[in-house]
Amino acid sequence: MGSRARILCAMKRAYIVAILILAFCGLTDSVYILQHEINSTPLICDINNLSGCNVVVSSSYSYLFGIPLAAYGAFFYGIIFFLAALELVVLNQLVRRLIQAVSLIGVLASLYFTLVQVFVINAFCIYCLVSAVIALFIVICAGFIEPLRRSVPQDLLETRIPLPPAT
Repeated sequence: MGSRARILCAMKRAYIVAILILAFCGLTDSVYILQHEINSTPLICDINNLSGCNVVVSSSYSYLFGIPLAAYGAFFYGIIFFLAALELVVLNQLVRRLIQAVSLIGVLASLYFTLVQVFVINAFCIYCLVSAVIALFIVICAGFIEPLRRSVPQDLLETRIPLPPAT
């Protein structure tokens, strides 16, 4: 394995470790919201005038099919955590693609629910916004672990194919 390949492998592993850490933080955030929702206790949130956590969490938009969105968040971050840990062990392209796909779904869901906070509920939940930022960082890291398209080998770029004469 050449030095460039070793560096790329180390960078992929660093991004996977970053995803693992971010997924743990997201899981903690989602479980905190879920715990307060299950116990029916108000969330503690008054950070820079973002005190709408309880408004957002108690709205009808905080449930999907009767399940709190925080439970979906915990499930999402749990899957990402599991896949990242699995990738550290098996180093498999399919696992990296799954991380990319699941993280894209998560960031799109986060974007949608952030827009609901802004335009429908008119309140901001700092924990929900933190979760959206974590999902964004995860999808960015996931984009670096496996290129979406293969680069053309350098020797093919240097090969010139003669064009037929113009008539």
